[in-house]
Amino acid sequence: MYSTSSAPAKVILVGEHAVVHGHPAIALPLSQLRAYVDARESVFRLSISSSYAERAPFCWRKDESKSADPLMRTVALTARHFAAEALQGELVIRSDIPIAGGMGSGAAVSAALAKGVAALLGQELAKADLNSIVYEVEKLYHGTPSGIDNTVVVYERPIYYVKGQPIDFIEISCPLALVVGDTGVPSLTRAAVAAVRARLAREPRQTQQLFDRIGAIAEGAKAAIKVGDHGLLGMLMTQNHRLLQALDVSSSLLDRLVETALRGGAYGAKLSGGGRGGVMIALAPPDAVVAIEQALWRAGAKRVIVSSVGGEMAPS
Repeated sequence: MYSTSSAPAKVILVGEHAVVHGHPAIALPLSQLRAYVDARESVFRLSISSSYAERAPFCWRKDESKSADPLMRTVALTARHFAAEALQGELVIRSDIPIAGGMGSGAAVSAALAKGVAALLGQELAKADLNSIVYEVEKLYHGTPSGIDNTVVVYERPIYYVKGQPIDFIEISCPLALVVGDTGVPSLTRAAVAAVRARLAREPRQTQQLFDRIGAIAEGAKAAIKVGDHGLLGMLMTQNHRLLQALDVSSSLLDRLVETALRGGAYGAKLSGGGRGGVMIALAPPDAVVAIEQALWRAGAKRVIVSSVGGEMAPS
């Protein structure tokens, strides 16, 4: 038996950081950018190797459900879900998603890996069960995850997300053309979330006001998507970036890339994810995508990714 499982990258369109504190956020899967796990049966004890990160192959040991290693935790939780006493085979992880870029790399790898383990067992994980497994592993990366990464990666659909509430899937009838600029600087989401939490304790009124404004932007963005108003959506994205700057989770390079995209004709642009590194995103008119992409390279982006959500972009 040989199979390949995969899961997509994600970007947060609006709402990061405020979402951790009960406000809404909108996240999108980037289906063109994925993590993969190749699963192959063998008579030997399960081995796991990775071609996307520098890591030596290793073997799984039973009952690693409390392991601090995300890969081991993923395998163990999946095996326990199916009451598997032993695992045999080979799993090879590969990924196109930037590591520590705010694009859900950890969640995508966990989701693809859990599906690969299930395949070795001749099983298939229901999405709700897969979501629960990936969320548990996300705690190792982020401490107190919002739940947004695992949800959008597992269901691979745009979502309007409020922690603790039923998943609200968004239909995008008018395709969104996105240009993603990677700073090449790791975005340590756990540290950024902790810093914002400390700010909330230190300056509760001002910080809560910023959260409230970000939450209102997410509500407005949902309405803009529904009617296909990309101009309004872009304006809200840029406003969201200004509020994230006020929360001190941006960086000089992120700001430079955002301003470059706006000067290049983007409807709007902002950092995406934990910030202080990682990526920014720009919502672009289809005929401005190439110009914005080239401008981001010139402005210092280490990688530029062009993607679309809700359908294929029309030729420019």
